Amino acid sequence: MPFKRVLMIALFGIAGAAATVTAASADPWDWHHPRRAEVNHRLARQDMRIDRDYRQGRISLRQAHYLHGEDRMIRHQERFDARFDRGHITGADQRGLNREENGVSRQIWRDAH
Repeated sequence: MPFKRVLMIALFGIAGAAATVTAASADPWDWHHPRRAEVNHRLARQDMRIDRDYRQGRISLRQAHYLHGEDRMIRHQERFDARFDRGHITGADQRGLNREENGVSRQIWRDAH
């Protein structure tokens, strides 16, 4: 087996073990951390906007499904980011998630008008 491949396998193994130890020793999932709460609250509001625009006939069912999928991907990213910082997200994580949410928000507005 080439040395580079063995090295990569070993590094991924060490990283996985460190993440497991960190996750096991962390406090329970901190849903109410201020940055997480802000991101998740904004995602919930965007979901309501999508549903409202669909009910009012401003967007099609296909557009609603697509936009809900975009929001779901952002929510998964938020959970993924939080997993590596003891249930919190960093300021940089929050800024990145907000940028993604801004993009979805613009799509909602553009599709509804």
